[in-house]
Amino acid sequence: MKKVAVVGIPGGWSTERLVRAIEQRTGFGLLVDMGKVRLDLDGGGAFFGEHDLTRLDAVMVKKIAPSYSPSALDRMEILRFVERTGVPVFSKASSILRLIDRLSCTVGLRAGGIPMPPTTITEDVEEAMAAVEEYGRAVFKPLFSSKARGMTVIEPGPEMQEQIEDFKAEGNPVMYIQRMVEHRGLDLGVTFMGGEYVATYARKGSGTSWDTTTRTGGKYVAVTPSKEIIDLAAKAQALFDMAFTCVDVVETPEGPEIYEVSAFGGFRGLLEACNLDAAAMYADFVLGRIA
Repeated sequence: MKKVAVVGIPGGWSTERLVRAIEQRTGFGLLVDMGKVRLDLDGGGAFFGEHDLTRLDAVMVKKIAPSYSPSALDRMEILRFVERTGVPVFSKASSILRLIDRLSCTVGLRAGGIPMPPTTITEDVEEAMAAVEEYGRAVFKPLFSSKARGMTVIEPGPEMQEQIEDFKAEGNPVMYIQRMVEHRGLDLGVTFMGGEYVATYARKGSGTSWDTTTRTGGKYVAVTPSKEIIDLAAKAQALFDMAFTCVDVVETPEGPEIYEVSAFGGFRGLLEACNLDAAAMYADFVLGRIA
């Protein structure tokens, strides 16, 4: 019997589905809450209750924390330690580490020649104001967030400086500023497993919010992307060597561009839009790799 743990959020929809999928196939189901893990550097173990993660056959990471934050990076370092003891971690801790921080992901994509919306990074309010003036309409994004949480749209005008200062004061000393792009009200989620293309879903905006996330009323719909989009997403995800991931693509008048590569990937979009059970697929993939 293979012992595979799932790192995730107790009660989380995708986490629980993945734990069930592994348990159905192995008879062993362990959901690890990283907030309760103890790393024993002298003894060389990483303990969740009575379970030493360094004694398992593999660890799958579905979610590292309820929300992204710098502490999530520290949790990944614990898993990097587990990985260095010889336990396979899916996806690799070193790969996920590069994606949790939005800036780290962006630098990796730009270094790889991936087209992205124009982006400015600064700690200076005046530089941020200049970026907004240049872009006309800009999206300010926290470095650690998902589903558009904490993001705000700022336009040139008399309230611009105050809005920027407020964004910075809300825990964003480093401001990530991206030109708001024209699109068809769809963000594409192009998914890959083991570097191989799986399927694409889209988040279709509700029309009542500037973003398309399900958190603000967006819906998952099936789409058939062009070969150009699939090839671009494949090139983007290949930069990070993820076992399972979703590449966020937006179709602009200038062509497809990449927002980001996901650190954990989305199960619900594949299920609701494409009728694909990503949890079952991912469980089979990992068990095949460690067989």
